[in-house]
Amino acid sequence: GYDHDLRVKHHTEALNEKHGAAAGKDDVLDIEIDSYIHCISAFVKLAQSEYALLTEIIPEHHQKKTFDSLIQEALNNLMLEGDNIVLAARRAIERRDYFAILTIFPVLRHLKMNKSEFDSTLQGTAASTKNKLPTLITSMETIGAKALEEFADSIKNDPDKEYNMPKDGTVHELTSNTILFLQQLLDFHETAGAMLASQVLGDTYNIPLDPRETSSASSYTSDFNKRLLSSYICKVLGNLQLNLLSKSKVYEDSALSAIFLHNNYNYILKSLEKSELIQLVTVTQKRAENSYRELIEQQIDMYQRSWLKVTENLTDRNMPVLQPGAKLKDKERQVIKDKFKGFNDGLEELCKTQKGWAIPDKDQRHFIRQAQKKVVSDSYRAFLQRCTNISFTKNPEKYHKYRPEEVEEMIEKLFDTSA
Repeated sequence: GYDHDLRVKHHTEALNEKHGAAAGKDDVLDIEIDSYIHCISAFVKLAQSEYALLTEIIPEHHQKKTFDSLIQEALNNLMLEGDNIVLAARRAIERRDYFAILTIFPVLRHLKMNKSEFDSTLQGTAASTKNKLPTLITSMETIGAKALEEFADSIKNDPDKEYNMPKDGTVHELTSNTILFLQQLLDFHETAGAMLASQVLGDTYNIPLDPRETSSASSYTSDFNKRLLSSYICKVLGNLQLNLLSKSKVYEDSALSAIFLHNNYNYILKSLEKSELIQLVTVTQKRAENSYRELIEQQIDMYQRSWLKVTENLTDRNMPVLQPGAKLKDKERQVIKDKFKGFNDGLEELCKTQKGWAIPDKDQRHFIRQAQKKVVSDSYRAFLQRCTNISFTKNPEKYHKYRPEEVEEMIEKLFDTSA
């Protein structure tokens, strides 16, 4: 309806403002999309009224030809405006403003919804007149499908630039923009599916083409288009994943790379689950949710490895065999001192560095902190227990700097710049 299409127009304008669409007289958003949609409906109604009036005045054998010539100017203006939308879309693609392309979708959907009434109204007119709307629909489907494919390629080829990487490892702009685009596409999933279907053969996406597999031709077409759109969305998400993996290598710190990938994978999964995108994705990728969860867990494991250089100081490796009351040799005392110093320095360094990193998801942040607190705290308590009643220095406070509770408090402040 009108309200929905108007919302699309305004929302798309907001998106382009956010994503820096190039301004210009040929900007697809400068065209009054909602107004054009109403002009399509108005043309059909006015043409029908014109024909009804004409049948009362013009002899029957002249009616069709007269009607044909009467509607030409209005029809040509309507088609010209449609061609302008296609032209503006083509220019938007050239400047890689893919969000602007979304404006075509409500127009195309409306044209297709009105096509049968359009055809019925123009029945008996010249072939050139009847072909104008199908030609415009084909142009829109072609340019729309081209935009979708180029958008998918742009995700794959988005350059890895250090200046463009979030310093704190948070969600990359490419990820949020990609998800936003796919969510917008969801509003027009039937139009988008048909658009892709108009341009490709089924075997491009390994989708069976035998209509006998479904109960009717229309449900088959709908199912086929849905699978095609699902495959397209999975392709975009696959391209995004590969690009993020490549981007993560820009970071010199492997733990920050892991936090970056964790944040992005988690954002993708949560966004899919919050919208109906996950239902579309699972049409062709049944394990999509589990796959993302596995990727997230892998990155948490990778991050936790950064703490091994801290906790390895607390192991029994090189630890002297301690007999109660026995006096330690200088070398043995030094081993214990080095272990304390290694732990203290490593703890301070990691806490200082990782405090400035980001994990926007509150639940994930809590989970990662708690897991790290437990591992480090348990190891530290066990180490302190082993060193109880052992005299390895005249200045124990120099080495035993932190109580276990203080270590836990330090870890609790990770990923929090305000702490």
